[in-house]
Amino acid sequence: MKKILLICFVVAAFFSCDSKKETSKSGDSEISKKVEQLISEMTLDEKIAEMTQDAPANDRLGIPYMKYGEALHGLWLVLDYYGNTTVYPQAIAAASTWQPELVKKMASQTALEARALGVTHCYSPNLDVISGDPRYGRVEESYGEDPYLVSRMGVAFIQGLQGMGDERFDENHVIATAKHFIGYPENRRGINGGFSDMSERRLREVYLPPFEAAIKEAKVGSVMPGHQDYNGIPNHMNTWLLKDILRDELGFDGFIVSDNNDVARLGTMHFIAETRTKSAILGLKAGVDMDLVIGKNEKLAAYNTKVLKDTLTQNPELVKYIDKAASRILTAKYKLGLFDTEPKEIDTETVNAGRKEHQEFSYEMAKKAIILLKNDNSLLPLDMSNIKSLAVIGPNAHEDRPAKGTYSLLGGYSGLPPFYVSALDGIKAKVGDKVKINYAKGCDLLSNSKAGFPKAITAAKKSDAVILVIGGSRRTGGEGVDRDNLDLYGVQQELVEAIHKTGKPIIAVLMNGRPLSINYVAENIPSILETWYLGMRSGDAIADAIFGDINPGGKLTVSFPRSVGQVPVTYLERPDFIGSGKGLYKDSDKTPLFPFGYGLSYTTFEYSEPKLGSSNISLDGATTVSVDVTNTGEVEGDEVVQMYVRDDFASVGRYLKMLKGFERITLKPGETKTVSFNLGFDELNVLNQDMKKVVEPGTFTISVGTSSLEKDLKKVILTVK
Repeated sequence: MKKILLICFVVAAFFSCDSKKETSKSGDSEISKKVEQLISEMTLDEKIAEMTQDAPANDRLGIPYMKYGEALHGLWLVLDYYGNTTVYPQAIAAASTWQPELVKKMASQTALEARALGVTHCYSPNLDVISGDPRYGRVEESYGEDPYLVSRMGVAFIQGLQGMGDERFDENHVIATAKHFIGYPENRRGINGGFSDMSERRLREVYLPPFEAAIKEAKVGSVMPGHQDYNGIPNHMNTWLLKDILRDELGFDGFIVSDNNDVARLGTMHFIAETRTKSAILGLKAGVDMDLVIGKNEKLAAYNTKVLKDTLTQNPELVKYIDKAASRILTAKYKLGLFDTEPKEIDTETVNAGRKEHQEFSYEMAKKAIILLKNDNSLLPLDMSNIKSLAVIGPNAHEDRPAKGTYSLLGGYSGLPPFYVSALDGIKAKVGDKVKINYAKGCDLLSNSKAGFPKAITAAKKSDAVILVIGGSRRTGGEGVDRDNLDLYGVQQELVEAIHKTGKPIIAVLMNGRPLSINYVAENIPSILETWYLGMRSGDAIADAIFGDINPGGKLTVSFPRSVGQVPVTYLERPDFIGSGKGLYKDSDKTPLFPFGYGLSYTTFEYSEPKLGSSNISLDGATTVSVDVTNTGEVEGDEVVQMYVRDDFASVGRYLKMLKGFERITLKPGETKTVSFNLGFDELNVLNQDMKKVVEPGTFTISVGTSSLEKDLKKVILTVK
């Protein structure tokens, strides 16, 4: 059997350690002394090697290798093949739960699986705030379009992956990487890594908050810059971003790892540096500590002995940048306890990093993530006793285990789980022999052929109801899969139209990684479930929602556009020609098809008028806003209570409202709960004309309700003096 040596991380007490294997539990000052001593013993070649992500262990000095992987929604190793890792709901689905504690638990479980495979450095979470442009393929990797929501989810993920307090970076946790610093989705054509241009105000109001929270609250250990530039200066050489903002202002003390090939791209993409050596020097001076070049391709590496050594020898004053970068990486290795461990032989053919309890938790998350977008005449949930046959139709209804790679219906950066439950699998398992299932694919996602339509129509006609599973896949979205059209891919809409003409009750189940302009579906199909990519237990959760074993309680974290011409579409809007007849599209509605924060339930909820703890506070004061929420329906359900704030008259322009609090609650029929939110500096501040966070005197509109739509919110006025 093929076997390789990987670092296995075990508590130091199990090993007799020499002088190079002292405990990482010593304080930062002790680690600093060890790193300083180690740097003094290293050759220039060894220091440079330390700055390459794929550098092997240093046998001469006993410096271990820091293995990396992706951990967006479960562990995925970039180059090595490992099956049997747990795949959780994709980030956009995880955020749709509006429960950061679930994301934290997911990340903590992922860290355990990472350690089992020798991984201690993960390139997650993605803290990019989606700017309202779903042409961009990486929408699915984000937590959504709101900086506060992304901040809460990001902090939870980092705390789960890295640990907190005495558990931070222990043998059960790993280093997280906040990416992509910064403003990565703010590109002008919806293309990954494309040209962006924005004000400092937008950068600070929308894109910086999640990174600030990641650093100040979660103490993230690593940061990755984005491919693009800011103000004409590529992020990987932008000292204002990486030094003045990231390190000096935010206090980041971890290490910076490049995005793939991006130090060399200062020459090959941005055409600023004529040689790789010049690219490397620019990256070093800006503070990029580690050069990520996936696949160990020396032709792409910038932090390379062949590229750097002659220049460093001729210009010894540059060696201080090498020492600093190598020191930050060595510090991380000490904190992770890598110097405390012995190599362990791992059989890559039999290793099983996944755990049954992790797979069950993936299922629990999936159930929480499902969003009910429409439910005319309470078609859902289906009553199994009233149905003899059910058609399951659509290109996303089922996917067999791939011969290579992973399932396309798990989303980008997915590992390969030991099994995947498709929608068809889940429905079949749910109904057993009580309901006859008539399955027809209908069409392929990537084909324009309608050859499968007749079989699908026949399946629908001989069934009491239809489950139509449509949307996208890793082949139509994800990194490097950007689109100039947001309609259903291929001939899916024609399939929807054909099945609709049968007159059968239809439930549309969306599996997709980006919001789609599904106007026909929204107008004509009575019930719609948005599921995104729910992970390895997708079908089980979907079946639970269809038959009422769960009541969908998820909410959208991104707005759905009516057409591609409407983008960017987001609730984060500034005032326009209110009530004047201007500020509108001539031929269409400018509101989103489905708005941020939106999601229905099989029950109904009633909100009381919000109440302030105090209607008047001082500039440095604080109060609370509370609301009573009652389940006025007949079944138990979850509601996500959302709180938005607007400074009514301020010294600068600002968004009409911004999310500043949320809480998901569970209510039995007739039950009432009181939900309260804090109102203080963090919720009320604005960036003034000097780019300083301040609370200005005046009135603030506090809105509480079930979505970002004005009609779904109840308001109260707070005065600050």
